[in-house]
Amino acid sequence: MNVRRLVISGASGGSGKTVLSLGLCRALLRQGLRVAAFKKGPDYIDAAWLARACGRGCTNLDPFFLSGPRLTSLFADAAQGSDIAVIEGNRGLYDGRDEQGSCSTSGLARLLDAPVLLSLNCTKMTRTAAALIDGLMRFEPLRFAGVILAQVSPGSRHESVIRKSIETHTDARVLGTLPRLRPVPIPERHMGLVAADGEEADACLDRLADIVAENVDLHEVLKASVAPDLAAAPFWPAPSAPAGRRPRIGYVQDDILWFYYKENLQALKYAGADLIKLRLLDEAPWPKLDGLYLGGGFPELFPERLAASARLADIARLSRAGLPVYAECGGFMILCRSLIVNGVRWPMAGIVPADVEFCPTPQGLGYVEAAAVTPNPYHPQGVRWRGHEFHYSRCKTRENVPLTLELATGTGMGRSGRKGADGFLCGNTFAAYTHLFAPAVPHWAPRFVSLCSALSGSL
Repeated sequence: MNVRRLVISGASGGSGKTVLSLGLCRALLRQGLRVAAFKKGPDYIDAAWLARACGRGCTNLDPFFLSGPRLTSLFADAAQGSDIAVIEGNRGLYDGRDEQGSCSTSGLARLLDAPVLLSLNCTKMTRTAAALIDGLMRFEPLRFAGVILAQVSPGSRHESVIRKSIETHTDARVLGTLPRLRPVPIPERHMGLVAADGEEADACLDRLADIVAENVDLHEVLKASVAPDLAAAPFWPAPSAPAGRRPRIGYVQDDILWFYYKENLQALKYAGADLIKLRLLDEAPWPKLDGLYLGGGFPELFPERLAASARLADIARLSRAGLPVYAECGGFMILCRSLIVNGVRWPMAGIVPADVEFCPTPQGLGYVEAAAVTPNPYHPQGVRWRGHEFHYSRCKTRENVPLTLELATGTGMGRSGRKGADGFLCGNTFAAYTHLFAPAVPHWAPRFVSLCSALSGSL
């Protein structure tokens, strides 16, 4: 396949990557281009903003989860039909999991043979910017599209000195600037950006697009995004065609729970399920389901409304009847006995014999390497798989129930010696802090759908 593509990166976090990526996606979309957005690494919130900016779903590209050829195939599949692909990196360009830079943005750029557009935070520097750019361009062999000077005033002496320094001492091209934004137009909360919903989000994205269109040479950016053909095999297998009725799996997607990789939902469809979108605060009863998937989100923002929702009793009834339920992070929180926020205890569904407390700082953050150590319907015992966690809540109290997952890396619901532990199993209900990316856990969707099919009509 051949598609224009750019990786947006910088020297570190806080370089302006997100502002540039969002503004560029929306600005190119307004020019009539079909833009495919991608986010490097495990991320739901930035990915949701990128999806809204370009008007189509955003795909996460994570070298920790998928090997080279599979990652290339995922990119090619998601980029089909687009005029340009914009890939937002994470952290600094060469930052990875170790001193060799494994799983870095630079490694992803090399794998995709994609030009890198650098966003450089120029706060309190002038000529040093040239030294940084020169070092970034020489450190590893990559394609470079150019540089955007962030945190400068367009037309100022500051910009002029930096631009001339880079042009004099490096081979990089300066393709524009990003001025200081006061206040930053993207609203944030404890886990990053707020949800990308509604007119406020679109107004924010349009403002960023205006800033990028006024200060960045979009024509030169497009020229610099030309890249070689990329060989890639098909990513998704042929869809399964189960005998009989396709099981109906509901998934909650609303202001409370909305952290889902679209690939997870696609994997369930390819495994033979029909998906039903649900809301926790709806007054109308849910339709008949054969399974339920509860993703992550922000239960801590709506404890009072959540505690009063009749859907919690419905979830408890379905779980106790044996309906297959799979819950991640925020979904796990609402399955507990109670959620404690600012010292106030709110009753939840009461399926998992634990209480969780929302904390002011992260209680689990980063990649997870899990192994199923007890029998369960979703993860074969002994199988190791990779996921990630990002939660501000912690298990405050829990009964002495064995947990299903042993974590070689990660915290989960607590630590046992040097290793973390995660994963409550209550009948056919599985609840954990660990998020999974279905293409990297190929057993998950088929086993979930198979369990739903086997129990369909018997509950």
